[in-house]
This record gives sequence, C-alpha cells and structure tokens, in this order.
Amino acid sequence: MRPPIARIVALLLLVAAPLTAGAQPAGKVWRIGYLSLTSDTESYRPWLGALRDGLRDLGYVDGENIVIEPRYAAGHVERLSPLAAELVRLKVDVLVTAPAGSALAARRASRTIPILFIGEPDPVGTGLVAGLAHPGGNVTGLADAHADLVPKRLELLKQVAPSATRVGILWNPANPDTAPQVKIAEGAAPALGLTVLPVAVKGPRRGDLDRAFATIEQERLGSLFVIGDSTLGVQRDRIAELSMKLRLPTSGTHGGWAEGGLLMSYGTDFVHLFRRSASLVDRILRGAKPADLPVEQPTKFELVINMRTAKALGLAISPSLLARADRIIE
Repeated sequence: MRPPIARIVALLLLVAAPLTAGAQPAGKVWRIGYLSLTSDTESYRPWLGALRDGLRDLGYVDGENIVIEPRYAAGHVERLSPLAAELVRLKVDVLVTAPAGSALAARRASRTIPILFIGEPDPVGTGLVAGLAHPGGNVTGLADAHADLVPKRLELLKQVAPSATRVGILWNPANPDTAPQVKIAEGAAPALGLTVLPVAVKGPRRGDLDRAFATIEQERLGSLFVIGDSTLGVQRDRIAELSMKLRLPTSGTHGGWAEGGLLMSYGTDFVHLFRRSASLVDRILRGAKPADLPVEQPTKFELVINMRTAKALGLAISPSLLARADRIIE
C-alpha cells in the first residue's frame, strides 16, 4: 500500500532540512539603516547610490528584498543621537554610518545591532573598536586615512601655489578626529617651507564660517587646506565661494570637495569605499559577527583637480601634476 502523499512530502522536507539550515529565510526583507552626519543633497547622494549599486550586484534590491532607511543630520552633531535611536526603534538588521563621527552615536544607541562604519579615520583611538584585526563588540567597517595623507595634501597644495607660503588650516574643533590632523599639518609644514595657521569654525551655521573667513582675510593667507569634516562639508559650496572671493587656492580631502568648486582634493575615493561596504553588509546579513570582521583600510586614493577653478584663479597647473591626476574637472 502506498503511503499518503502528505507523508511523502513530510519525509522529503525532513531530508532537505539540513541542506537549507544556513540559508536566508525565503521572502525575507532586510532593513538597513543609514545614519549620516551629511545632508541629503546632490553632493552626497552618489555615496548611498554606490552602496545600493554594490548591494544590487550581490542580489539585494532596494524596495524588494531590502529596505534602506536613510537619516541625515545635515552637519548638526546633536541630531545624530535621536536619529540613531529612531533607526534602532525600526529594528534595522544592520546600521551603516558615514562619514566620520556618525558611528559613535549609533553605538551609544545600540550594543547589539551590527554597526558598519564608513570613513572613520581612527576607529581604535575613538573607542569604536578594540583593534583593527579583532574589532570586538558590534562594530566594524572601513576606515579612512586622513591623518596619513595630511603631509601629501600640503605638498600638493604647495605644488599648485608655490608662492603661497602661509597656509590656512580650516577645521572644526568640535570633531575629535580633526585635532590630530591639525597637529600633523603643523609638524609637516616646516619641511615644506610652509607656515600654517589653524582657523577654527566654531559652529555649524553660515555666520560661523563667515567669521572664520574674516580671520583668513585679515591674516592675508595665501592658500587654504580644509580638514575633512561633515559639518564643514555641508557648507562646501559656501567654502568654495568664499575661497574664490579671496582668490585662495583651496584643497579638500576627497573628490567631492573639488566637485564643489575647490581647486583640488586628494584622498580616499568615497564612492569606491561605499560600494566596497556592500560586501560587508552582505556578510553581516548572512550571519557574520562584526566582532569577527577586521576593519578594512582604504586602498584607492584619487587626486582631483578642478580646472575651472584654476582658470578663475589664474593658476597654471603643471603638465606633470595634471598627468598624475585621477580626475580633471573641466
């Protein structure tokens, strides 16, 4: 006598169970939180777009099997904590933070939800992770290399403006990641024949930036180096405008600064970094623990030169430097 169809199905399911135990639940929709100190503007959308593209390559499609919940603090550090708490209440499966400064608020909000930072220059020094090889806890990610690149940025700025020996260092003292970079700039300047003057922007408002530029004008500085910071990044267009008004060759820390009108930038390719982060998100969604995922270091840096700005400043960029540029904005 043949066994009932239902019994056959049950037996087949029992046999198949061990083979699918590690697979993702069928029909599962993952919720990914994105916490950023930047703003939801055209300048920064390519970053999140690169994360989406990277996830799509791995089979995750926003609105189908993943939902990305973005929250932007628009340069206001005090907004990060409530936004992080909001994402925790949404029970996100992983919380992606970027750039520097955003991850600390996420970790204060949760010690259990996996947190993946992008662009933190000193995750060990700020206490985000116990170590780069063995992060421990619920946090890992992709670091940046701001401090290591400071001398190179000053050197490049001198190459485009060799007569400008007094360099302003525009920085945000409220960001703990920036003070070490100021010290490195001060230490590297003498060997390059430069004198640097740190100029602090003491708040996120337009008036705070305008007061800093009044100091720059008063000190008759010859060029300007902007220390990477999200609060300053939100005012990137204004920084470019004021630099142009004072006819200052100005350098930033990633390609977005040059795209926004600064003369040049040298640093991590953040679009590449965000796309790379998709693989770590995938590993976490598949069950990997942040504690066991080593912090990755950037491997791709780019020199970007804005020739429109160079022409407006009356600067002739040497052919050798143009040949070294990864991108030239015409």
